[in-house]
Amino acid sequence: MARKYFGTDGVRGLVGVEPITPDFVMRLGHAAGKVLAKTRSSSSGRPTVLIGKDTRISGYMLESALEAGFNAAGVDVLLAGPTPTPAVAYLTRALRLSAGVVISASHNPYHDNGIKFFSKNGTKLADSVELEIEEMIDQPMTCVAPEKMGRAKRLQHSQGRYIEFCKGTFPNELDLRGLRIVVDCAHGAAYDIAPHVFHELGAEVISIGAKPDGFNINDGCGATVPKAMAAAVLEHRADLGIALDGDADRLVMCDSKGRIYNGDELLYVMVLDRMETGPVAGAVGTLMTNMALEVAFKEMGVGFARAKVGDRYVLEVMKEKGWLFGGEGSGHLLALDKHTTGDGIVSALQVLSALRRTGKSLDECCAKLTLYPQTLINVKVPAGFDWTKNAGMVAEKELVEQELGDTGRVLIRASGTEPLIRVMVEAKDAHVAASTARRIADKVVS
Repeated sequence: MARKYFGTDGVRGLVGVEPITPDFVMRLGHAAGKVLAKTRSSSSGRPTVLIGKDTRISGYMLESALEAGFNAAGVDVLLAGPTPTPAVAYLTRALRLSAGVVISASHNPYHDNGIKFFSKNGTKLADSVELEIEEMIDQPMTCVAPEKMGRAKRLQHSQGRYIEFCKGTFPNELDLRGLRIVVDCAHGAAYDIAPHVFHELGAEVISIGAKPDGFNINDGCGATVPKAMAAAVLEHRADLGIALDGDADRLVMCDSKGRIYNGDELLYVMVLDRMETGPVAGAVGTLMTNMALEVAFKEMGVGFARAKVGDRYVLEVMKEKGWLFGGEGSGHLLALDKHTTGDGIVSALQVLSALRRTGKSLDECCAKLTLYPQTLINVKVPAGFDWTKNAGMVAEKELVEQELGDTGRVLIRASGTEPLIRVMVEAKDAHVAASTARRIADKVVS
């Protein structure tokens, strides 16, 4: 059964347009309260849900709507205020709550917002649970009796608890003394958290993107615009740069020369470091993960599997295989021996621990990994276009794959949000990648 409201990462859209309206979000909170809170109760006898948010101006409105919906369903609410997505996952599990909710549109601009949920175990909801919530949304909203209504209160010391959790994922025998680090918080949820984590571990921290005003989240900064971090590293002669996105579940880094390292490279560093203390069975990427990483893992004796694009799907494959590591080139990185979900701050600490343990730079750690050039072409197509039924395109794809052999690969997929076909070719030679991708894309209109 197809999901009506939930996408790959919760419910998301333009604020003021359904489903991101006060009315819908209140109904969503009510429906989620009915579904998620069946088994776990607070000391008051009612289920309890934690709500965190990023720094968007619309967060106040949506927080109030969610709170009303949950309370009407008889669910108590703890309000954490501006809180990274992975912090909500951690606190939900640590405080033994029924569920966690994050109001955020992640790396999107301020005029978008969204709602995503975590189970009591601090993991993304299963598709089946989201479907159950959707079915409940479309039913008439009712209110429990007054004596059964939920209450809301602020959660005290949530930032301090999460800061200590993050620091606890860094080896006790190591510190960050002597390092000057630029931390770009994207004017997002980690603006008053991430700098403290790295400073308390001993680093000299230069914060940028740490003055949110409700409108500047992800605007020209953060993991989606890592050039701002790289420029600050060069300006301040820093040793490293760390860039997070608006809800702090993505990570991009750079070295002292301003060279930017994406999620594929950082996952490689994390796995390489873990192999120093024992074997690593495997790691999970996505359909978009660079082929060079797959080849490198094979040479290292590390298994590799690809999931659909989206960190929730990476996590599903990791659990199926019993593997601990996975990620996306965009910077969603998972280390299940440290956290239940992707966490930009925790991932940065895993990379930093590798650098401190080995005494190497990022460039030295990635010396044996050279990413293949990729060419991605977006081709507009009529609604409902099925490229697999386009004989010319299928034939050209097969021909290109034969030419590339084991030196590259082809990926064609339809956009989930626009009438586009995305044609991606990866090859050791940039010219080959560009020319062959164009050959395939041209068949769409031929």
